[in-house]
Amino acid sequence: MFILKRQDVEISTIQHPTRDQQVPILHYQGQTFRLISVFKASQEVEAKALWRSLTDNRGKACVLLEEPERFSVWGKIRLEQLENDTGSHSNVEILTLASIVLLQAVYLDIEDLLGNRQASLFEKDITGILQQKQFPQISSSESVKSLLTVEPSQIPKLPPWQETHVIILLEELHRLGKTYFGDTNFARQLKDRLQDMQEEEQLVFIGWLNQSPLGKLWQ
Repeated sequence: MFILKRQDVEISTIQHPTRDQQVPILHYQGQTFRLISVFKASQEVEAKALWRSLTDNRGKACVLLEEPERFSVWGKIRLEQLENDTGSHSNVEILTLASIVLLQAVYLDIEDLLGNRQASLFEKDITGILQQKQFPQISSSESVKSLLTVEPSQIPKLPPWQETHVIILLEELHRLGKTYFGDTNFARQLKDRLQDMQEEEQLVFIGWLNQSPLGKLWQ
């Protein structure tokens, strides 16, 4: 919709009505926009790709804000919509959330198609991997069980993973899935598996995935 410079807009923060967090709000010509995603200055192509995808393909009213040190994408919102908001995630939180959603989807497929015994073995395998790689907040089998079974929207606070943790998890999840199912068909239903995430966040994750070698694994 718009490509704007910092001097074109006013940015403020408001207190989220149900969460202990400040929500950035961009004001432009009487309209309000909330932050969807932030990109480094070197990620102009990725930022514009997300912006175009949201505006051209999805018909959403969005702002692409160009600043010397970063690009950011903002989606139009009425302030009263925040009452029903599901949260504002940073880029790395979106990647973390998506990786947990995919982990749960593969786990449930193993349980449904291969049975409880195989699901228990998978749980043991993934627990070993997460502990061996020293994932933050994965100190016990109970914490992994929670990661596998608690609805992502109900997780009180996402684990403080970095992009490297997400990459490791997706690589290992693909390897395990191939071992359990005998092929890689499970990785070809990406959009269906992500459907419970907000549409903007799905696009952020898929855009990131397509820019990484992991895109060849998860179609």
